[in-house]
Amino acid sequence: MLEHFGLPDQSARLSRAIEATTAAGILTRDVGGTAATEDVTKALFDALTV
Repeated sequence: MLEHFGLPDQSARLSRAIEATTAAGILTRDVGGTAATEDVTKALFDALTV
């Protein structure tokens, strides 16, 4: 959606944060993890602020 709004750099940055978070095993139960949504959100935020 970010690309659709003309924000390709932000889209790529968010994709990298999602990849880093999932690679670290921080997943919600619906995709096989044990983390709460709040935990995933914090991990994504932390990955974006690096």
